[in-house]
Amino acid sequence: MVGSDGVPLRAEISLADGEIRCVKRAPGPAGLSLLWPVEGFGRLMMETARLVEREAPYNLHVELARGRLMRISQKREDWGLYDYAEGAEFYRRIDEAKAKLVEAITAADDVSAAASADAALKSAVAVGEELSLFHADIFLKRRRSGGQFVKRPFGVGVLVGRGDDAYRQFLKPAADFAVLPTMWRDIEPRPEMQRWDPLDMWVNYLGQSKLHVRAGPLVSIDRLFLPDWVLTDNLSYDTLREQLLGHASRIVRRFAHRIQSWEAVQGLHAQNALHLSLEQLMDLTRMAALVVKQHAPRSAAIISVSIPWGEYYARDVRTIPPLLYADMCVQSGFHFDAFGLQFVFGAPQEGMLARDMFQISSMLDRFANFNKPLHVTAVSAPSMPVAGRTADSPLTGGGVWHAPWSDEIQARFLRQFYEIAFSKPFVETVAWRDLMDGPSRVPSAGGLLRGDLAPKSAFEALAELRRGYLGDRAAHKTR
Repeated sequence: MVGSDGVPLRAEISLADGEIRCVKRAPGPAGLSLLWPVEGFGRLMMETARLVEREAPYNLHVELARGRLMRISQKREDWGLYDYAEGAEFYRRIDEAKAKLVEAITAADDVSAAASADAALKSAVAVGEELSLFHADIFLKRRRSGGQFVKRPFGVGVLVGRGDDAYRQFLKPAADFAVLPTMWRDIEPRPEMQRWDPLDMWVNYLGQSKLHVRAGPLVSIDRLFLPDWVLTDNLSYDTLREQLLGHASRIVRRFAHRIQSWEAVQGLHAQNALHLSLEQLMDLTRMAALVVKQHAPRSAAIISVSIPWGEYYARDVRTIPPLLYADMCVQSGFHFDAFGLQFVFGAPQEGMLARDMFQISSMLDRFANFNKPLHVTAVSAPSMPVAGRTADSPLTGGGVWHAPWSDEIQARFLRQFYEIAFSKPFVETVAWRDLMDGPSRVPSAGGLLRGDLAPKSAFEALAELRRGYLGDRAAHKTR
């Protein structure tokens, strides 16, 4: 369930006798968000319009179509897309979808209403995504002609444990900077026993290769980040804070002059394995950013937001909705340089179910309101279907965008995502999450290279995009 402000709501949701019953714990209108098949387009997370409580059921098909068309109307106004001559065909198709919705609303029975609503939704989803790309093309051309890109906008994540030349050779064609994971679990598996060799090797190599470096997270309370001894020792908050900030300080001091940007925190608002309070989460955010500014004042301190639609908040009271967390960071006056945002799709897990380019563009726009630069610190989509428990077919486990995930669909997704992201003047960099597929990653097939280092179509697409955006600069760096 989703409230009128876009915040997920805690609710009991049940299915029986062809009806979905939703009992929420907060007053006011709300919508239902669910993985839904859209004919000819895939299986996407879709939202109904915001509805008031009533005993009689709403027609789900009608409300999904109404919800998407309402959001298209709102974005057309935000984007000023009413009088572009080149957009006339889009405007006509939107009007046709609205006419189909009117047919659904005025239909004599629910079956007829559902049929008309499905046609309206099919048209609305298709034209909404195309309208997003049309808008992106307009602003991307302006940004290119004005030379408004930062010098190093393309990044990619690397495996710290993989340092052979066969792997490294793929970095320069696709990236201006590498993203190095600094997992506390890997660096300090036992108290006061640090392993620096893999990071040292990578930082030295990247410096010699004149590639910039982003590292992080410095602070996270995700179970995948924390050492086992932290998870099992039941530390007090004061002790945990001291240990976390000690870890962060050691890393920043060690590499202060060789790393250009740091993810000071990542996902503190969403992954709260230690059940910290809101005040404690904000305290860790402030202190992590401060560590960067104290020890590496010339490096950028990034506060990274994961799971941007905030599904986790509906089940965990000790988390913070993503946009509220970002607003609290700004209003609290924390000393940091930019927000990071992560988009990982294609797996049957919370926050990874498929969404389309209209939804992605709209989410990016919401971060423009904070008047901070934005870095897409991780984006990923798989090159093969991912099976899962959330769907009735192994081909739709994490949702489907246009067609079941494949090499071609992954490359198409990458091209459109980068076009959308870089059309936003406040987006400075985009980093593809994984250079290579890895069994420990979710989804495991989200890399630009296969496990045997064979390049995928997405790798070629990214290298081509980079050359097109940066021109001679990209060719020079590749040489």
